[in-house]
Amino acid sequence: MSSFLRSLAAVSAFFSKTFAIWVIIFALISYYYPEGFKFLLPYVAILLGVVMFGMGLTLSLHDFSEVFKRPVQVLIGIVGQFILMPAIAYALALSFNLEPAIAAGVMLVGCCPGGTSSNVMSFLGKGDVPLSVTITACTTVLAPVVTPALFYVAAKQWIDIDPLVMFFSIVKIVILPIVGGVIINALFRSTVQKVVLALPLVSVVAIIAIVTAVVAASAQRIAETGLLIFVVVALHNCIGYALGYLLGVVFKMKTQQKKTLAIEIGMQNSGLAASLAAGLAAKSLIDPIAAVPGAVFSVWHNISGPVLATFFANIKNTDNEEDEIK
Repeated sequence: MSSFLRSLAAVSAFFSKTFAIWVIIFALISYYYPEGFKFLLPYVAILLGVVMFGMGLTLSLHDFSEVFKRPVQVLIGIVGQFILMPAIAYALALSFNLEPAIAAGVMLVGCCPGGTSSNVMSFLGKGDVPLSVTITACTTVLAPVVTPALFYVAAKQWIDIDPLVMFFSIVKIVILPIVGGVIINALFRSTVQKVVLALPLVSVVAIIAIVTAVVAASAQRIAETGLLIFVVVALHNCIGYALGYLLGVVFKMKTQQKKTLAIEIGMQNSGLAASLAAGLAAKSLIDPIAAVPGAVFSVWHNISGPVLATFFANIKNTDNEEDEIK
Protein backbone atom coordinates (compact mmCIF):
# COMPACT_ATOMS: atom_id res chain seq x y z
CA MET A 1 0.00 0.00 0.00
CA SER A 2 1.42 3.41 -0.98
CA SER A 3 2.00 6.13 1.60
CA PHE A 4 -0.86 8.14 0.08
CA LEU A 5 -3.31 5.27 0.50
CA ARG A 6 -2.14 4.66 4.05
CA SER A 7 -2.66 8.34 4.84
CA LEU A 8 -6.07 8.28 3.19
CA ALA A 9 -7.06 5.20 5.18
CA ALA A 10 -5.89 6.85 8.42
CA VAL A 11 -7.82 10.07 7.72
CA SER A 12 -10.90 8.08 6.74
CA ALA A 13 -10.70 5.97 9.91
CA PHE A 14 -10.30 9.10 12.07
CA PHE A 15 -13.41 10.79 10.67
CA SER A 16 -15.35 7.55 10.87
CA LYS A 17 -14.52 7.12 14.57
CA THR A 18 -15.35 10.76 15.35
CA PHE A 19 -18.42 10.83 13.09
CA ALA A 20 -20.96 11.73 15.78
CA ILE A 21 -18.86 14.69 16.94
CA TRP A 22 -18.67 16.18 13.43
CA VAL A 23 -22.39 15.67 12.86
CA ILE A 24 -23.20 17.50 16.10
CA ILE A 25 -20.82 20.36 15.28
CA PHE A 26 -22.20 20.92 11.79
CA ALA A 27 -25.80 20.43 12.92
CA LEU A 28 -25.31 23.23 15.48
CA ILE A 29 -23.68 25.47 12.89
CA SER A 30 -26.53 24.89 10.41
CA TYR A 31 -29.07 25.50 13.17
CA TYR A 32 -27.65 28.92 13.99
CA TYR A 33 -26.76 29.83 10.39
CA PRO A 34 -29.41 28.00 8.32
CA GLU A 35 -29.12 30.20 5.23
CA GLY A 36 -25.62 28.91 4.62
CA PHE A 37 -26.79 25.29 4.30
CA LYS A 38 -30.26 25.38 2.73
CA PHE A 39 -28.71 25.10 -0.74
CA LEU A 40 -27.90 21.44 0.10
CA LEU A 41 -31.56 20.41 0.46
CA PRO A 42 -32.17 19.61 -3.25
CA TYR A 43 -29.11 17.32 -3.18
CA VAL A 44 -30.13 15.20 -0.18
CA ALA A 45 -31.30 12.24 -2.30
CA ILE A 46 -28.12 12.36 -4.38
CA LEU A 47 -25.98 12.44 -1.24
CA LEU A 48 -27.71 9.36 0.17
CA GLY A 49 -27.32 7.71 -3.23
CA VAL A 50 -23.56 8.27 -2.89
CA VAL A 51 -23.62 6.54 0.52
CA MET A 52 -25.63 3.62 -0.88
CA PHE A 53 -23.29 3.35 -3.89
CA GLY A 54 -20.41 3.06 -1.46
CA MET A 55 -22.28 0.33 0.40
CA GLY A 56 -22.73 -1.49 -2.92
CA LEU A 57 -18.99 -1.34 -3.54
CA THR A 58 -18.45 -3.34 -0.35
CA LEU A 59 -21.20 -5.92 -1.01
CA SER A 60 -21.00 -9.27 -2.78
CA LEU A 61 -23.20 -12.35 -3.06
CA HIS A 62 -21.28 -13.76 -0.10
CA ASP A 63 -22.99 -11.18 2.12
CA PHE A 64 -26.26 -13.03 1.58
CA SER A 65 -24.74 -16.44 2.33
CA GLU A 66 -26.19 -16.71 5.83
CA VAL A 67 -29.67 -16.78 4.28
CA PHE A 68 -28.93 -20.31 3.13
CA LYS A 69 -26.96 -21.37 6.19
CA ARG A 70 -29.31 -19.98 8.86
CA PRO A 71 -32.56 -18.95 7.16
CA VAL A 72 -34.64 -18.99 10.36
CA GLN A 73 -32.31 -16.66 12.25
CA VAL A 74 -32.06 -14.28 9.30
CA LEU A 75 -35.85 -14.29 8.96
CA ILE A 76 -36.26 -13.54 12.67
CA GLY A 77 -33.95 -10.54 12.26
CA ILE A 78 -35.79 -9.27 9.17
CA VAL A 79 -39.25 -9.67 10.71
CA GLY A 80 -38.03 -8.11 13.97
CA GLN A 81 -36.64 -5.15 12.04
CA PHE A 82 -39.82 -4.48 10.09
CA ILE A 83 -42.29 -5.25 12.90
CA LEU A 84 -40.71 -4.05 16.14
CA MET A 85 -39.32 -0.69 15.01
CA PRO A 86 -42.52 0.48 13.26
CA ALA A 87 -44.57 -0.72 16.25
CA ILE A 88 -42.34 1.18 18.68
CA ALA A 89 -42.55 4.30 16.49
CA TYR A 90 -46.33 4.07 16.32
CA ALA A 91 -46.65 3.63 20.09
CA LEU A 92 -44.36 6.61 20.76
CA ALA A 93 -46.18 8.83 18.27
CA LEU A 94 -49.48 8.12 20.03
CA SER A 95 -48.05 8.27 23.56
CA PHE A 96 -46.46 11.70 23.02
CA ASN A 97 -49.39 12.94 20.91
CA LEU A 98 -46.97 14.12 18.23
CA GLU A 99 -48.11 16.58 15.60
CA PRO A 100 -48.79 14.91 12.21
CA ALA A 101 -45.57 15.82 10.39
CA ILE A 102 -43.32 14.80 13.31
CA ALA A 103 -45.30 11.60 13.86
CA ALA A 104 -44.88 10.78 10.17
CA GLY A 105 -41.13 11.41 10.43
CA VAL A 106 -40.80 9.10 13.43
CA MET A 107 -42.84 6.43 11.63
CA LEU A 108 -40.63 6.77 8.56
CA VAL A 109 -37.54 6.08 10.66
CA GLY A 110 -39.25 3.02 12.10
CA CYS A 111 -40.19 1.67 8.68
CA CYS A 112 -36.69 1.94 7.20
CA PRO A 113 -34.22 -0.96 6.92
CA GLY A 114 -31.28 -1.52 9.24
CA GLY A 115 -28.41 0.93 9.29
CA THR A 116 -25.11 -0.02 7.67
CA SER A 117 -23.14 0.99 10.78
CA SER A 118 -24.85 -1.86 12.66
CA ASN A 119 -22.33 -4.27 11.11
CA VAL A 120 -19.42 -2.36 12.63
CA MET A 121 -21.19 -2.18 16.00
CA SER A 122 -21.81 -5.95 15.93
CA PHE A 123 -18.11 -6.48 15.32
CA LEU A 124 -17.09 -4.13 18.13
CA GLY A 125 -19.62 -5.71 20.49
CA LYS A 126 -18.36 -9.23 19.68
CA GLY A 127 -21.64 -10.14 18.05
CA ASP A 128 -22.43 -12.40 15.11
CA VAL A 129 -21.08 -10.26 12.26
CA PRO A 130 -22.06 -12.56 9.33
CA LEU A 131 -25.64 -12.59 10.62
CA SER A 132 -25.61 -8.80 10.99
CA VAL A 133 -24.30 -8.23 7.45
CA THR A 134 -26.90 -10.58 5.96
CA ILE A 135 -29.84 -9.05 7.84
CA THR A 136 -28.76 -5.54 6.82
CA ALA A 137 -28.34 -6.58 3.18
CA CYS A 138 -31.72 -8.35 3.12
CA THR A 139 -33.69 -5.53 4.77
CA THR A 140 -32.06 -3.02 2.41
CA VAL A 141 -33.04 -5.05 -0.64
CA LEU A 142 -36.60 -5.46 0.69
CA ALA A 143 -36.91 -1.76 1.59
CA PRO A 144 -38.41 -0.49 -1.72
CA VAL A 145 -41.49 -2.64 -1.17
CA VAL A 146 -41.68 -3.06 2.61
CA THR A 147 -40.88 0.50 3.73
CA PRO A 148 -43.56 2.27 1.61
CA ALA A 149 -46.14 -0.41 2.48
CA LEU A 150 -45.49 -0.18 6.21
CA PHE A 151 -45.36 3.60 6.14
CA TYR A 152 -48.63 3.86 4.19
CA VAL A 153 -50.46 1.57 6.62
CA ALA A 154 -49.03 3.10 9.80
CA ALA A 155 -48.84 6.80 8.88
CA LYS A 156 -51.95 7.31 6.76
CA GLN A 157 -53.81 8.65 9.80
CA TRP A 158 -51.34 11.56 9.90
CA ILE A 159 -50.52 12.26 6.24
CA ASP A 160 -51.73 11.29 2.78
CA ILE A 161 -48.82 9.82 0.78
CA ASP A 162 -48.88 7.63 -2.31
CA PRO A 163 -46.76 4.54 -1.49
CA LEU A 164 -45.74 4.29 -5.16
CA VAL A 165 -43.99 7.67 -4.86
CA MET A 166 -41.92 6.30 -2.00
CA PHE A 167 -41.28 3.02 -3.83
CA PHE A 168 -39.72 4.75 -6.81
CA SER A 169 -37.81 7.15 -4.56
CA ILE A 170 -36.23 4.25 -2.65
CA VAL A 171 -35.43 2.41 -5.88
CA LYS A 172 -33.66 5.51 -7.21
CA ILE A 173 -31.72 6.49 -4.11
CA VAL A 174 -31.07 3.04 -2.60
CA ILE A 175 -31.43 0.06 -4.89
CA LEU A 176 -29.97 1.46 -8.14
CA PRO A 177 -26.86 2.90 -6.43
CA ILE A 178 -26.30 -0.32 -4.47
CA VAL A 179 -26.72 -2.48 -7.58
CA GLY A 180 -24.36 -0.16 -9.46
CA GLY A 181 -21.79 -0.50 -6.69
CA VAL A 182 -22.09 -4.30 -6.64
CA ILE A 183 -21.62 -4.48 -10.42
CA ILE A 184 -18.57 -2.22 -10.38
CA ASN A 185 -17.13 -4.20 -7.46
CA ALA A 186 -17.56 -7.41 -9.46
CA LEU A 187 -16.00 -5.96 -12.64
CA PHE A 188 -13.15 -3.95 -11.14
CA ARG A 189 -12.49 -5.66 -7.81
CA SER A 190 -8.76 -4.86 -7.56
CA THR A 191 -9.30 -1.15 -8.21
CA VAL A 192 -12.31 -1.00 -5.88
CA GLN A 193 -10.30 -2.53 -3.03
CA LYS A 194 -8.03 0.51 -3.18
CA VAL A 195 -10.84 3.06 -3.47
CA VAL A 196 -12.87 1.46 -0.67
CA LEU A 197 -10.39 2.89 1.86
CA ALA A 198 -11.91 6.32 1.30
CA LEU A 199 -15.54 5.21 1.60
CA PRO A 200 -15.94 5.93 5.33
CA LEU A 201 -14.76 9.50 4.73
CA VAL A 202 -17.11 9.95 1.76
CA SER A 203 -20.02 8.53 3.77
CA VAL A 204 -19.28 10.80 6.74
CA VAL A 205 -19.20 13.91 4.54
CA ALA A 206 -22.41 12.90 2.72
CA ILE A 207 -24.37 12.16 5.90
CA ILE A 208 -23.15 15.37 7.55
CA ALA A 209 -24.38 17.27 4.50
CA ILE A 210 -27.78 15.53 4.73
CA VAL A 211 -28.16 16.35 8.42
CA THR A 212 -27.11 20.00 7.99
CA ALA A 213 -29.52 20.44 5.07
CA VAL A 214 -32.43 19.03 7.08
CA VAL A 215 -31.58 21.07 10.18
CA ALA A 216 -31.19 24.27 8.14
CA ALA A 217 -34.57 23.76 6.47
CA SER A 218 -36.33 23.26 9.82
CA ALA A 219 -34.30 25.44 12.19
CA GLN A 220 -37.28 27.45 13.42
CA ARG A 221 -39.46 24.38 14.01
CA ILE A 222 -36.59 22.59 15.76
CA ALA A 223 -36.40 25.48 18.24
CA GLU A 224 -40.02 24.71 19.16
CA THR A 225 -39.99 20.90 19.11
CA GLY A 226 -36.33 19.83 19.17
CA LEU A 227 -36.26 18.47 22.74
CA LEU A 228 -39.43 16.44 22.21
CA ILE A 229 -38.07 14.96 18.97
CA PHE A 230 -34.79 14.05 20.67
CA VAL A 231 -36.57 12.28 23.55
CA VAL A 232 -38.79 10.29 21.18
CA VAL A 233 -35.86 9.37 18.92
CA ALA A 234 -33.69 8.26 21.85
CA LEU A 235 -36.51 6.14 23.26
CA HIS A 236 -37.20 4.63 19.82
CA ASN A 237 -33.58 3.60 19.46
CA CYS A 238 -33.09 2.28 23.00
CA ILE A 239 -36.36 0.36 23.13
CA GLY A 240 -35.36 -1.15 19.78
CA TYR A 241 -32.09 -2.36 21.32
CA ALA A 242 -33.92 -3.86 24.30
CA LEU A 243 -36.64 -5.62 22.30
CA GLY A 244 -34.10 -6.85 19.76
CA TYR A 245 -32.12 -8.53 22.52
CA LEU A 246 -35.34 -9.89 24.05
CA LEU A 247 -36.25 -11.36 20.66
CA GLY A 248 -33.03 -13.36 20.78
CA VAL A 249 -33.90 -14.53 24.28
CA VAL A 250 -37.40 -15.63 23.21
CA PHE A 251 -35.98 -17.70 20.35
CA LYS A 252 -33.21 -19.11 22.60
CA MET A 253 -30.35 -17.75 20.52
CA LYS A 254 -26.77 -17.65 21.71
CA THR A 255 -25.25 -14.55 23.25
CA GLN A 256 -23.52 -13.39 20.05
CA GLN A 257 -26.78 -13.54 18.14
CA LYS A 258 -28.73 -11.75 20.87
CA LYS A 259 -26.20 -8.92 20.70
CA THR A 260 -26.51 -8.75 16.93
CA LEU A 261 -30.32 -8.70 16.97
CA ALA A 262 -30.28 -5.88 19.53
CA ILE A 263 -27.91 -3.77 17.43
CA GLU A 264 -29.43 -4.70 14.08
CA ILE A 265 -32.99 -3.89 15.12
CA GLY A 266 -32.18 -0.78 17.15
CA MET A 267 -30.04 0.93 14.49
CA GLN A 268 -31.95 2.24 11.47
CA ASN A 269 -30.99 3.61 8.05
CA SER A 270 -32.07 7.00 9.35
CA GLY A 271 -30.29 8.76 6.50
CA LEU A 272 -32.83 7.13 4.20
CA ALA A 273 -35.68 8.37 6.39
CA ALA A 274 -34.32 11.93 6.37
CA SER A 275 -33.74 11.81 2.61
CA LEU A 276 -37.21 10.47 1.82
CA ALA A 277 -38.86 13.06 4.07
CA ALA A 278 -36.74 15.86 2.58
CA GLY A 279 -37.65 14.67 -0.91
CA LEU A 280 -41.36 14.67 -0.05
CA ALA A 281 -40.98 18.11 1.52
CA ALA A 282 -39.32 19.42 -1.66
CA LYS A 283 -42.47 18.36 -3.54
CA SER A 284 -44.63 20.11 -0.90
CA LEU A 285 -46.12 16.75 0.11
CA ILE A 286 -45.08 17.05 3.75
CA ASP A 287 -43.76 19.60 6.24
CA PRO A 288 -39.90 19.69 6.26
CA ILE A 289 -39.96 19.00 10.02
CA ALA A 290 -40.73 15.36 9.11
CA ALA A 291 -37.09 14.96 8.06
CA VAL A 292 -35.78 15.99 11.49
CA PRO A 293 -36.41 12.69 13.35
CA GLY A 294 -34.28 10.91 10.77
CA ALA A 295 -31.53 13.51 11.09
CA VAL A 296 -31.59 13.33 14.89
CA PHE A 297 -31.59 9.52 14.77
CA SER A 298 -28.48 9.66 12.56
CA VAL A 299 -26.66 11.57 15.28
CA TRP A 300 -28.07 9.71 18.27
CA HIS A 301 -27.56 6.10 17.15
CA ASN A 302 -23.95 6.86 16.28
CA ILE A 303 -23.51 7.80 19.93
CA SER A 304 -25.64 5.07 21.51
CA GLY A 305 -24.34 2.36 19.15
CA PRO A 306 -20.68 2.53 20.26
CA VAL A 307 -21.79 2.76 23.90
CA LEU A 308 -23.90 -0.39 23.55
CA ALA A 309 -21.14 -2.15 21.57
CA THR A 310 -18.66 -1.38 24.37
CA PHE A 311 -21.10 -2.78 26.94
CA PHE A 312 -21.68 -5.91 24.84
CA ALA A 313 -17.94 -6.41 24.32
CA ASN A 314 -17.64 -6.94 28.08
CA ILE A 315 -20.37 -9.59 28.13
CA LYS A 316 -18.78 -13.00 27.70
CA ASN A 317 -20.17 -15.08 24.85
CA THR A 318 -21.28 -18.66 25.45
CA ASP A 319 -18.41 -21.17 25.44
CA ASN A 320 -17.37 -22.26 21.95
CA GLU A 321 -20.18 -20.34 20.22
CA GLU A 322 -17.73 -18.21 18.29
CA ASP A 323 -16.19 -21.36 16.85
CA GLU A 324 -19.61 -22.77 16.03
CA ILE A 325 -20.66 -19.63 14.16
CA LYS A 326 -17.45 -19.53 12.18
